[in-house]
Amino acid sequence: MTAFNGWENFYVIVGSSAGALIGLQFVVITLIADRPALATAEAGAAFATPSVVHFGVVLLLSAIVSIPWNGIATVAVLWGLVGLFGIVYGVLVARRMKVQTTYQPVFEDWLFHVLLPFVAYAMLAGSACVARSHARPALFVVGAVTLLLLFVGIHNAWDAVTYHVFIKRGEQPEAERHR
Repeated sequence: MTAFNGWENFYVIVGSSAGALIGLQFVVITLIADRPALATAEAGAAFATPSVVHFGVVLLLSAIVSIPWNGIATVAVLWGLVGLFGIVYGVLVARRMKVQTTYQPVFEDWLFHVLLPFVAYAMLAGSACVARSHARPALFVVGAVTLLLLFVGIHNAWDAVTYHVFIKRGEQPEAERHR
């Protein structure tokens, strides 16, 4: 019996959700792309791309943890590397949010695009460091991180859609709104 027993259903559900949400995000971006140019690429890199990255990380973690490993050491190194990648990526997202000029981020944007993902990725990296001595709690941390990133991605994707539908649509000239 390994520390991974009992986690299969959790990661099937979470991983499948992340995969479906990645597809949905692409559909939404495609629909928004048909509208007149309202946003710049730098705003997309700051606000849209991180959601796809977080969904992708959830999918990756679900796959990694679902593999029938002989022990926890190798998988902990892998999820630790994902955590370190996420920390670096979080710094990049914060920089992109700061330099883009399309939208002035408010506290909620900083919370969901920078702070919560940073905390999630730091927890992931930290749990990898203690996984060999505390496997069960470390796996619960990985589970919590996948859920946090999934919900952050859902929030951010919904926030982007509502921004484009309700805010930016109102800024279009009347003739373009009724095309």
